[in-house]
Amino acid sequence: MFSGIVENVGRVISLEEMPESWLLQLDIPFEESDGMEAGASLSVNGCCLTFKEDFAGTGSFDLLDETLGKTNLGNLQKNQFVNLERSLLANGRVGGHFVTGHIDACGEIEIFEERGKNLYLQIKVPSTHQQYLVDKGCIAVDGCSLTVCDVLDDSFAVWLIPHTLGKTNLEGRKPGDLLNLEFDLLAKYVEKLSMNSLK
Repeated sequence: MFSGIVENVGRVISLEEMPESWLLQLDIPFEESDGMEAGASLSVNGCCLTFKEDFAGTGSFDLLDETLGKTNLGNLQKNQFVNLERSLLANGRVGGHFVTGHIDACGEIEIFEERGKNLYLQIKVPSTHQQYLVDKGCIAVDGCSLTVCDVLDDSFAVWLIPHTLGKTNLEGRKPGDLLNLEFDLLAKYVEKLSMNSLK
């Protein structure tokens, strides 16, 4: 479980096809004592990944076809930056919202521009997920917990403050890029329960 508060950015070393999976290797700016042991979970662009081996300045992760097909991780290039967040501690504060690290879909950037002192980011979403968007609701975008400011016919928008830009990889994004989206968990449960009650 994560909060969507990105702690740092990592750098892609390689993404290679192996006999049983794809192997993603990252340069990770955490210390070995920061819970980076084999089997630990790490949010990478919002995707919950499992460390393949003990941490030694770099992290290795096995990616399956399912992950590559539903996220933007398959598009990663050498030296590209990714958002990182370690899993939550039971005694810690939750500064964003509850994020599972299970990506629902990818959204495409339509508008990314300065408006006043902040940046306006508009993202197109698949029609299958529009019902989870509400004004002032929560959404995780490449692992960042953000507040929806506009809900349009086939897209939504968020405002990005300087702190978010300084701590994440979003500043380098541009129209046409794909972003990992995880919609609010509560909305998905409410939808499921409502559908069951109508049966």
